[in-house]
Amino acid sequence: MNILPLKTRIFREGEDLLDFIVEYLPSLQDGDVLAVTSKIVALAEGRTAELSDQVTKEMLIRSESEMALQTKYTWLTVKDGMVMASAGIDESNADGKLILLPVDSYATAEALRGRLMERFSLSRLGVLLTDSRTLPLRAGVIGVSVGHAGFRAVRNYIGKPDIFGRQMTMSRTDVVDSLAAAAVLEMGEGAEQIPLALIRDATVEFVDVVDRNELKIDLEDDMYLPLFGNIFRGS
Repeated sequence: MNILPLKTRIFREGEDLLDFIVEYLPSLQDGDVLAVTSKIVALAEGRTAELSDQVTKEMLIRSESEMALQTKYTWLTVKDGMVMASAGIDESNADGKLILLPVDSYATAEALRGRLMERFSLSRLGVLLTDSRTLPLRAGVIGVSVGHAGFRAVRNYIGKPDIFGRQMTMSRTDVVDSLAAAAVLEMGEGAEQIPLALIRDATVEFVDVVDRNELKIDLEDDMYLPLFGNIFRGS
């Protein structure tokens, strides 16, 4: 697998997202996966807010969240079935504003995929929108996907034998977040100005229609339920 990070100029709020992407894409081939930071998608959609005070920010976080809990450093929230800080609302690289997550990252990924496939005459293309998350008991952030199109998010090993013939009962690979983590490592978190990354020769299964619930696990079935289940149930 190869990742080509694409350094760009600064993307401005309200710009056309496809025009910006095409401006920096050297080319696209069948089987490519394009990673796009969700921040420029949100800017294209005008998903920003003025940072007037912390009370306003807290109200915005709560309105964007399904569940919200204040912690020592930030708000721990659930949005779109994912645990994240502050409902994904970010102040970094925002020029004094707050940048929210896109309205519907899956729909945007699918629309981008369709227009890029038509423009470059492709039959197989993946698109994923990236963001960053922290992991419990780990320093730093790691890239994740907030929406994707064109390929399966999960590789299922359940019912298949391991190298010694033992049948696996639980193992699945989170393909889309693995790709996002690799892409975001190259894209950076600071002033790199790399909102795009082209992933080539990745081992993915391409499909025309994705299941946006493929990655989701119900709270009651999650292995971390003993750690935060009662907290979120009462939030």
